[in-house]
Amino acid sequence: MRTHPIRAKIPLDGIRVLVVEDDYFIADEICSTLREHGAEIVGPSPDVEHGLQMVRSNDIDCAVLDINLQGDYAFGIASELRQRGTPAIFATGYDVSVLPGEFSDSIRLEKPVNLQALLQAVQAACGRRQALTSEQES
Repeated sequence: MRTHPIRAKIPLDGIRVLVVEDDYFIADEICSTLREHGAEIVGPSPDVEHGLQMVRSNDIDCAVLDINLQGDYAFGIASELRQRGTPAIFATGYDVSVLPGEFSDSIRLEKPVNLQALLQAVQAACGRRQALTSEQES
């Protein structure tokens, strides 16, 4: 069911990724792809409430969020993540205009998700977070 072939091996060893997606098949594809590259998956969660519980009870390096989860928007999850300094990547069918201003700097991937772009986005988001953490510790 892969939407695009994965060309390069992108290592995500030890990165803990929360996946919040209400479509079982898309969630499975995202989780499988991330696991194949070494990521540890938190979830997947099919809804906002469960997603928020996972954010509050797990150590997460980044998250991949669908925006519309059974009619609820995932912006509350993204806001909670942002308060914790954890990047959120939006994987959605919506265009950029639906993102509130506070998330205008977030990575947004259009569905169907290019899995190579997803891997690169997770790696970039987590690399950026590690760089910021290192700067703050210096």
